[in-house]
Amino acid sequence: MGRILAVDYGRKRTGLAVTDPLQLIANGLATVSGHEVVAYLKDYVSREPVELIVVGFPKQMNNEPSENMKYIEEFVKHLKRTLPDIPVAYYDERFTSVMAHRAMIDGGLKKKKRQDKSLVDEISAVIILQAYMESINNK
Repeated sequence: MGRILAVDYGRKRTGLAVTDPLQLIANGLATVSGHEVVAYLKDYVSREPVELIVVGFPKQMNNEPSENMKYIEEFVKHLKRTLPDIPVAYYDERFTSVMAHRAMIDGGLKKKKRQDKSLVDEISAVIILQAYMESINNK
């Protein structure tokens, strides 16, 4: 069984999360710059078996895709060309940044650490992955 990898894509920073090999637990993997993420993922999948990549799908409150979707679609096209054997799925990422900040506060992180945007992106990827895993387990 391969891992599931989640991507909270941003042009500046991209948060990554991954499951354990049994797909039970979602963990933060890294935050990398937006233009280096495909190369990072290519290297990662050369070392670890990944069976699915879940990409955060940014929606507005009215369920329409956000303005950022055009960048995510470009990223996913590049990703599919680079890693054609790994399927890519989208998962709603609404409120993940808010939830990441809440998790940081609940976890007792000091204000200075909560302002680390790369940590917020990584935690957002974990939230996307955890929610995706819960959705497939509930089907």
